[in-house]
Amino acid sequence: MTQQEQQQDAPSLARAGGSMAIATIVSRASGLLSKLLLVSVVGINVLNDSYQVATTLPTMINELLLGGVLTSVAIPLLVRAEKEDGDGGESYAQWLITMAAVVLGVGTVIAIACAPLLTALFIDPASDANPALVTAFAYLVLPGIVFYGLSALLGAILNTRHVFGLPTWAPVLNNVVVIVTLAAYWAMPGEISLDPVEMGQPKLLVLGLGTMAGVALQALVLVPAMRRTGFRFRWRWGWDRRLAEFGGLAFWVLLYVALGFVSMVVLTRVATNDKGAITVYNMQWLIAQVPYGVLGVSLLTALMPRMSRAAAANDTGALVGDLSFGNRMSAILLMPFSALLTVSGVSIGLAVFAHGESGVAGGEAIGTALALSAFGLVPYAITLLQLRVFYALKDARTPTVIQGVIVVARIALLYAFLEFSPPDKLAVGVSVAMSLSFVVGALVGQVWLRVRLGRLRTGYTAWTLCLTVVASAIAFGAATGLAWLAVQGLGIESRVAGAWVELVIQGVVGLPLSFALLALFRVPEVKPALDKISRLVGRR
Repeated sequence: MTQQEQQQDAPSLARAGGSMAIATIVSRASGLLSKLLLVSVVGINVLNDSYQVATTLPTMINELLLGGVLTSVAIPLLVRAEKEDGDGGESYAQWLITMAAVVLGVGTVIAIACAPLLTALFIDPASDANPALVTAFAYLVLPGIVFYGLSALLGAILNTRHVFGLPTWAPVLNNVVVIVTLAAYWAMPGEISLDPVEMGQPKLLVLGLGTMAGVALQALVLVPAMRRTGFRFRWRWGWDRRLAEFGGLAFWVLLYVALGFVSMVVLTRVATNDKGAITVYNMQWLIAQVPYGVLGVSLLTALMPRMSRAAAANDTGALVGDLSFGNRMSAILLMPFSALLTVSGVSIGLAVFAHGESGVAGGEAIGTALALSAFGLVPYAITLLQLRVFYALKDARTPTVIQGVIVVARIALLYAFLEFSPPDKLAVGVSVAMSLSFVVGALVGQVWLRVRLGRLRTGYTAWTLCLTVVASAIAFGAATGLAWLAVQGLGIESRVAGAWVELVIQGVVGLPLSFALLALFRVPEVKPALDKISRLVGRR
């Protein structure tokens, strides 16, 4: 590409980046709203647990069938075909869609036929879950496997054709459909029968089919965009010889995905031993992911090209520098938010979820699980960064082995909490087990990279991490004291109203004070961190 062409492309890329950033925020906000409505309308009970388990099945099966291959093989080859093939990669894209439709279609038919077996896999027979209800929801939502896969694939093809906005906005349409579905469910009279479960019940059909319709719209809305790029689909069969070059990489990535699948099976079986536990876990995980989704992903996206170039040039010093910088920035950006979730977890649960069928007890359960597991936010970000270093080195085997260590530790912790935690606190145990497994992953990854790359400036990273802990503790200790004084001084008796006051004060005071203290401690990376937050706030 000539310099003039690069200059011409720059504004469009800038606009695309701005559109994607806005779409990401709107998608997360609308997704959070849909989950809030779900908890308010349905409650935290066996009905919601059954819905939660069933709706995770299409995403996990899609990952096994297509997700791992798509990220490790399909997309790199799509870019390569666009550059090498005479038709700009169109025939390869047609072949890719054909193969994906066949694999996903056959997988969907098998999954629907085996829905009772999938339920038995995810539900412990001795638990308080309702297998018949899980199976009923599964029959309705499992067709979403096809649409999840095609949505990701069509989005990837559009990205290679420099169309970024619509694939990022498509999940928002999914969330809107779910919100409308929940409103229709709430307006309908009657209740879903739990014993016996009847497939023909209107409210059951509305909730299940409405959820699947949102996923379908997320995929179908991309079809007109494909046609506008000039793409015309036709069925193509046979084998693409270039896939053989990526066979080893695909094997390890698929094994990585399979280990995650096993982890989710065990987590679900353990969590369904307590009514509402899987719903509580999913809601707290949704909240905990917000800081990483906004800040951590941006950091990872910015560092990945640099690390890949350093690895390609065999520049170990630059690669280690980027890793060390990424670890320190992860701590600086995310530790204050981890502290906020810890001290304000219960307030967040009450303020956001203590409405409708959920009530104060449900909101408090979600908030408690969030508060006690928020320490895993920084190790989670560091673990993902470490794994990307191995991928930059074109090593897909080591991340899979580390994933295996994490999954083994997680499963052991899950069963330990099942055995020793009080039955009504199992949601907290499941959430804590997940966070502890990320601590294990971060430690194992650091040791492995030390062996692979040599000195990693671990002492510098540990010192920065300690400073962020101290600064966050002081800041949120002061913010919590001010919040308590405000609630007492205003004489607020409502727990939900008090939670809102505490949350606002702790956030408004604690976060800026944390970064101010880090600046006072003269942490070198604070200035770019503050600049990044300022840009994000200005862009939003």
